[in-house]
Amino acid sequence: MRRLPIYFLVDVSESMVGTPIGQVQEGMRTIIQELRVDPYALETVFVSIIAFAGKATVLSPLTELYKFYPPAFPVGGGTSLGKGLECIMNDMDHNIQRTTLECKGDWKPLIFLFTDGNPTDDYAAAFRRWNEKYRKHCSLVAVSIGENVNVLTLAQITDDILLLKDTDPESFKKFFKWVTASVKTTSMSVSDTGSDEIKLAPVNNINLEKVDPNNYTGTVDENFVVLHGRCQSTKQDYLIKYIRTRQPAFYGRSDSTVFRLTGAYPIDKHSYASLSDGRHSRINTSGLLGVPACPCCGNQHAAVVCNCGNLFCVGENIQNECPWCGLSGTIGDAGPEGLNISRGLG
Repeated sequence: MRRLPIYFLVDVSESMVGTPIGQVQEGMRTIIQELRVDPYALETVFVSIIAFAGKATVLSPLTELYKFYPPAFPVGGGTSLGKGLECIMNDMDHNIQRTTLECKGDWKPLIFLFTDGNPTDDYAAAFRRWNEKYRKHCSLVAVSIGENVNVLTLAQITDDILLLKDTDPESFKKFFKWVTASVKTTSMSVSDTGSDEIKLAPVNNINLEKVDPNNYTGTVDENFVVLHGRCQSTKQDYLIKYIRTRQPAFYGRSDSTVFRLTGAYPIDKHSYASLSDGRHSRINTSGLLGVPACPCCGNQHAAVVCNCGNLFCVGENIQNECPWCGLSGTIGDAGPEGLNISRGLG
């Protein structure tokens, strides 16, 4: 019998403790329960779970679906993605049946990688081994749980990267239904057509999106926040720079990380554009301390946000015009919640 190996490579680092690891645990039970009533999955699917933190371990070896029971998930220190990948490659070397002259081997393994953080180990050798010997013969779907994962790191080992933005119970529930549907669709495909290409389910009605690493905006130098503005009076561009600092505890509140203003600096927008890759990230203004005057014309506020999302400066005039989009209007207050605005990568 040709098997369809399904591997779950799960990040069980400290940052997953609490709701995320609990939801993964519950999600795995749901996946197995639903797959057991699918005739195509019962005929072909074998499941394995590999966990990684500072080290990696096989929690459940490759097991026929009807015999599989999800294990309890531990938690460890560190996020050694390289060790996790090494563990899964070693497991496939021992347990995947290769095609020979006498018989056909297993279908192409389908791997779901769940992680909420960035690697803490030296993963270069593991990535190189994966890309040279395994990538063409496996299908790896990497899922970022939350928005803290460096997508450009995941892009080194797979083209299929998905972002699960929300981590509330309902979002997790929908996400694991999507995983189940993807396994069902793939098992049906290998049974009916003989094709071993993965068939991921549509992501409609779920807060899950496929990420294009070429356009991804999440790789940031977290020591600085740099904002790009434009002078309303002179139309010249400028940068506002903040530096990471600790805000001491006061009135019973704990220490927190904020970014304190260091200055605002005029730039040549043409040379800046020619040397920039166009990517950006987001930050809430509530974490920024200090507002500079415009370095180009001296207006009091150089960090006013237009409805178009861009920053510009304002002075004493009640009516102002955005130099980016031309929209005119009065200035309002963002309130204590702040605004989510674009920032450079640093």
